[in-house]
Amino acid sequence: MLSVDLIIFGASGDLSARKLFPALFQLERLNLLENDVRIAAVARTDQTLDAFLPTLSSKMSSYMGNDAPSDAEWENFTRRFSYVSVNFSEPDKYAGLREWLDDDRISLFYFATPPSLFAPICEHLSQTNCLAGDCRIVVEKPIGESLASSVQVNETLAKYFDEKSIYRIDHYLGKETVQNLLVLRFANSFINSQWDNTCIDHVQITVGEMVGIEGRWSYYDKVGQLRDMVQNHLMQLMCLVAMEPPNSLEAESIRDEKVKIVRALRRIDEQSVEERVVRGQYTNGWIEGAAVPGYLDEEGCAHETSDTETYIAIKAHIDNWRWSGVPFYLRTGKRLPEKVTEIVIQYKSLPHNIFGEDANIPNKLVIRLQPNEGIELSMVSKRQSLKERMALQAHPLNLDFREGSDMDRIPDAYERLFLDAINGDQSLFVGRDEIEESWRWVDQLISACQKRKVEARPYYAGSWGPAKAEVLIEKDFRSWHV
Repeated sequence: MLSVDLIIFGASGDLSARKLFPALFQLERLNLLENDVRIAAVARTDQTLDAFLPTLSSKMSSYMGNDAPSDAEWENFTRRFSYVSVNFSEPDKYAGLREWLDDDRISLFYFATPPSLFAPICEHLSQTNCLAGDCRIVVEKPIGESLASSVQVNETLAKYFDEKSIYRIDHYLGKETVQNLLVLRFANSFINSQWDNTCIDHVQITVGEMVGIEGRWSYYDKVGQLRDMVQNHLMQLMCLVAMEPPNSLEAESIRDEKVKIVRALRRIDEQSVEERVVRGQYTNGWIEGAAVPGYLDEEGCAHETSDTETYIAIKAHIDNWRWSGVPFYLRTGKRLPEKVTEIVIQYKSLPHNIFGEDANIPNKLVIRLQPNEGIELSMVSKRQSLKERMALQAHPLNLDFREGSDMDRIPDAYERLFLDAINGDQSLFVGRDEIEESWRWVDQLISACQKRKVEARPYYAGSWGPAKAEVLIEKDFRSWHV
């Protein structure tokens, strides 16, 4: 097996210090990096490795807290490092990188850069003969901002790398709970046998953020929550919930089943968009006792008005045999009261309940991705009481991921994704077909909103979104889990 070199473009950026290098360090700490793995930190700044490492150490320590490396661990980890200064837009500046590369080893290029730099970096790597050996590439979202732009990005990548060498990250797929969702569904017969429209009433997927736009107003105002979150994170979670059992855990088998779900998604057109979509934009409010500004009062706001959504709720349908008649309620927003990502599987009520209608409590399977990963099954049990002969209550059964584990923490998603990319496993990475089919669905939704003038309704920061989002689900005699 060939040895692997990691080449991280954008090594001095926030993502690298907050996620990438801490993930690599944790793999080092667990002895999961081969001894001969080399790391090239590539950035624009003209400096030495000795100048780069103290800054990186300080940033990593602030993010990692008690998990930060000790002096001995840091010294052992950084023995792998080299620093290479490259102006990404100038091909003659790639000479130092070409000198560092070894064509007898696998080169794993990680682009922790804006997508606008993907094309020039690939072009200059090719021009300077940096792609001569066995090469792979890892890219972050967004892969485009529409179907047309995503095709353009993918065509650029395909010009220099074959599809089996392209690793498109959606970090949600690296979370332990998401992987456990596959095990939960396909390794437990009592759950697998009831995972369809005969037993499930509806599905909810919520991704709530407490933060605002974090200084990215000029970027975010062109994108909005639909493009920023629904097209990738929520779509991937929905596919994993809804897909058919793959033939194997090979990347191609999993991707084939996921893309079938996206293709089966019922299109939202001009006739249905007002009934199935709610858009919102946060105004001034309070979160955890602190006043926070509204979207149009955020730093960097360049307009007096904007119709960009910071919240969206969607009632989606998957038109296939398994999910016919089962609505999927999706919602995501900024400046909500909690940071939460969860999937709720709501089972149907019993057709006849011998304990009375008031005691008809449906089962729920709650899959939490953040802030505390885990799976909870809501069962019905008798309340211990002598006063009440047969009073029922919902009682949670919790699956503790740490029990029986050799780890005292839940690994970060980037640790799993880095390890898989190093080992050449694409099963938790997103395929081109998935991305482009997802954009095709989202583009039609956006077009329908524009044509029907579905406005972004105001909601107070610290609330759960516009009132109409409650109506979206309550008119079906259902309610949001949180």
